[in-house]
Amino acid sequence: IITPTTKAQQGQHDERITRAEILEQQIVPTALWEEIETVAIALFKRGQEVARQAGLILVDTKYEMGLVDGQLTLIDEIHTPDSSRYWVADTWGAGKEPENFDKEFLRKWYAQQGYRGEGQPPQMPEAFRAQVAGRYIAAYEKLTGQEFEPARLPALERIKENLQL
Repeated sequence: IITPTTKAQQGQHDERITRAEILEQQIVPTALWEEIETVAIALFKRGQEVARQAGLILVDTKYEMGLVDGQLTLIDEIHTPDSSRYWVADTWGAGKEPENFDKEFLRKWYAQQGYRGEGQPPQMPEAFRAQVAGRYIAAYEKLTGQEFEPARLPALERIKENLQL
């Protein structure tokens, strides 16, 4: 199932739009939309395979795509706990909430603090930050089969190094 959305202004929620509306409003040509659908389905199937090999179920995800020099391009992250919901396969179907790897627990924490996405978010206690990091590290290790190694450089320096700037 593909449920497209329009990109909202920063701080706003993306809005659902149907395939028919996309084509009627000529947001993208039919051929490009069909390519987007084909790519999204192929990416999801591959994500499901990787998840299954790791004992997980890729429940759903989001892909952000755009055109770069006229070429359909996947942008932003892919299959991370921020953009996807994973369930631990052997906990699903047991009549209770499956063990998961996603950001819902983080959303719930913010909601409990009264934060609704506007303004400055509340400061996370160090113990909770460690719990968040632990969950993301566990997801990484489960999906990749590799031990997590902390970055040796700050983010901006890594970006410059990777882009060879």
